[in-house]
Amino acid sequence: MASDDRTGSPLPLDPARMIADARRALFTMVGVMAVVWALQLVNWLDDYGLSRDYGVMPQQIDRLPNVVTAPFLHWNWAHLEANSGPLFVFGFLAAYRGVKKFLGLTLLVALTSELTAWIFDKPNSIGVGASGVVFGYFGYVVLRGLFDRNLIDTLIGLVLGASYAYMVTGALPGVAPGISWAAHLGGLVGGFAGAWIFRDRGPKPADGKAAALPTRSGAASSGAPTSGAPGSNAALLKELDDLGL
Repeated sequence: MASDDRTGSPLPLDPARMIADARRALFTMVGVMAVVWALQLVNWLDDYGLSRDYGVMPQQIDRLPNVVTAPFLHWNWAHLEANSGPLFVFGFLAAYRGVKKFLGLTLLVALTSELTAWIFDKPNSIGVGASGVVFGYFGYVVLRGLFDRNLIDTLIGLVLGASYAYMVTGALPGVAPGISWAAHLGGLVGGFAGAWIFRDRGPKPADGKAAALPTRSGAASSGAPTSGAPGSNAALLKELDDLGL
């Protein structure tokens, strides 16, 4: 939360910034969903040959590279439809704080989810589906606010965690036969790890007050910095990084 340099009081939320972040996250997830649904169409036309060829086969070394393709393939339209809603909602929340973080998180949870399935699922089975990534996004959003020390994100995480706590049962062995609990567990753990790995590492104000920005002479400024001051350039770069640019 930003604060006034002179008084230390919280600054009001910037509606324009929030709308821009939401729009970027929306466009990102529309693109992701378009790719997943296009792959499903090709897969369906090929009688699900993509799923058979690029799904994860546990303990098969030659199929290990498929950990990066399996999360984006499905066995039928019902399978895809069941994953699409949670994937879009949790993905949107995960992408809200920056597209670069979101892409890194997606790769991380895809790997942790499918590698766990590759280790623990039954031999001679073929695993595909985005549910492990969904669990990863869920875990990330639940913990992100705590690691970023962001009040709004923390509240969102608490509400999301309380509303969808039942999902965690899907990461337990034997609860849902025919569903890969290992992929769910691996994705969830990857999401928790992602909240730490992709946390905001920017400087935080001490004692609730923002640190004064330096002037050109290097002295602390008692008021707003001039447009050409190094502090304003640093602030601009921080804003661009937060936007994922």
